[in-house]
Amino acid sequence: MKKIVALVAGSALAAYFLDPESGKRRRAVTKDRIAGFFRRRGRDVSRAGRGVASTAYGTAKKATHLREEEKPQPNDATLVGKVESEVFRDAAIPKGQISVNAEQGVVYLRGEVDSPDLIERLEKATRDVQGVRDVENFLHVPGAPAPQKQ
Repeated sequence: MKKIVALVAGSALAAYFLDPESGKRRRAVTKDRIAGFFRRRGRDVSRAGRGVASTAYGTAKKATHLREEEKPQPNDATLVGKVESEVFRDAAIPKGQISVNAEQGVVYLRGEVDSPDLIERLEKATRDVQGVRDVENFLHVPGAPAPQKQ
């Protein structure tokens, strides 16, 4: 019985592909579809491999760049801009009351702020900015005299 079914199926396929009017086109279409099937499978496999490789590459780059690279010493104007943009991001810091200057990598903070804790926070944040060699802190609280340069 299985042989008869296989023989009938084989005969039907032969008649389908060897038809004098449409057989050539059917063979070409079938060949193209089979080739496309294997091309897509190959792309899917290589795409998955590329995805793993690109994820590994990205993770390696992230690990490499976790810490900011040392850069050449910026000029004083650039350093002032960098300090202002990094330190004064917090909206609670009174930007208009603090003056920032830089001379040869030394940053000078001048002005009046509300609390001694804020003075310490500003000095520490300024020291953490890359390119700052030293910080001269002339900040003071209201009612206290301004520190003098020594």
